[in-house]
Amino acid sequence: MAGAFPAPSAAPKERLRAYASWCNAVEGNTTFYATPARSAVESWAAQTSPDFRFVVKLPKTVTHEHRLTGADEEVRSFLEAVEPLGPRVHALWVQLPGSFGPNDVGALAAFLRRLPRSHRYAVEVRHRAFFEDARSERLLERVLGDAGAEWVPFDTVTLFQSPPSTDAERDAWMKKPRVPRRSSALTGRPIVRYLGRDDVERTVEGWGHWVGAVAEWLREGRSPTVFVHTPDNAEALALARRFHDEVRARVPGVDPLPEPVPAEPPALF
Repeated sequence: MAGAFPAPSAAPKERLRAYASWCNAVEGNTTFYATPARSAVESWAAQTSPDFRFVVKLPKTVTHEHRLTGADEEVRSFLEAVEPLGPRVHALWVQLPGSFGPNDVGALAAFLRRLPRSHRYAVEVRHRAFFEDARSERLLERVLGDAGAEWVPFDTVTLFQSPPSTDAERDAWMKKPRVPRRSSALTGRPIVRYLGRDDVERTVEGWGHWVGAVAEWLREGRSPTVFVHTPDNAEALALARRFHDEVRARVPGVDPLPEPVPAEPPALF
């Protein structure tokens, strides 16, 4: 389970180590904006155990600018940069723009075929047709299934249930995708992104579906990863641990999370 990244009083190069004492997975969002320096990735590896999970987003030059076509050199550079993470790379995350629709699935299929089999891949789509048109949904599932890739749902249903009440929620309303909830796993390693509200109890109330789904996946022998967000992410770490505890209450065999070190309000990784 994972939440936002903490900014403790430790030096910046120790912040990930502090985060890893709270949660056992992290979204690599900053890689969307630029391929990281190899030295930075080596530091991430040094601060985490080999079983810690990184879900690392491909750069936007690949997914949004090239739209998966003609970006082989950018992909090669990215794969070389994240190599020091080794087994910590749980999946490479292909987040596609809302304009990437059913007519673009051929480009996705060709892209996934070119990727090395040494990594697992997870794809997030935001075009409504994939959620509302059965034929488009089946097409995408077939392409992902052929590549052994997972479909990452970004669940914003709770966010959009009622009008925003904070500045962060208003900003999220403008920027986040409004698509139906999807909870079908394609692989043994499903990944979920859940966005709640800045009100803790509303966030907890909204994730009930996922507690049940994750518990069922675990009983089936799958190994899910869940990322918990709120618009301001102020309580995301504590919420992630609370979600984990709710799942453990249903599936007692799940290992507890580590005991956290004290952390100040979250900042970006």
